[in-house]
Amino acid sequence: MSEQRAANIALATRYYEALAAGDFDTLAALHSDDVVFNLVGTTPVSGRWVGKAECFGPVVAEGVIGKLVAETIRFSRQWRIMCADDERVVGLMRGGGTATNGHEYLQTYCQILTIRDGLIAELHEFFDTALVELALNDNPTAKGPSVPERPFAF
Repeated sequence: MSEQRAANIALATRYYEALAAGDFDTLAALHSDDVVFNLVGTTPVSGRWVGKAECFGPVVAEGVIGKLVAETIRFSRQWRIMCADDERVVGLMRGGGTATNGHEYLQTYCQILTIRDGLIAELHEFFDTALVELALNDNPTAKGPSVPERPFAF
């Protein structure tokens, strides 16, 4: 394993551990000042967000954390690094909490972290957008989320 790959895995591990601990200061410190978040879908938090102020303000603090009951929040309840190279780490994570509208927000995320100069420079994140709409935006889809007969496992 290359030294760079090992360093990237260590950074991703710190990322998931900070999320598990609810340590958002450490989490933010792992990102470059000009970090870019690319979030799937057409939800209010979807799209391309640039810089820590946007990424950790409107997206994280307001769009997700601010819509959850504080004492129920626990991200990185389960996580796994799926693969890594000298530039990127791909991970899966499950976590969330109870939304302020009463719905359970237990989300599964697939994250591609691009790492430059020892910091996360870009994030591509894939998640259940129907769950975001129902739990975080009080906007149920016609079908709404359900537990699949054969649930996804990692």
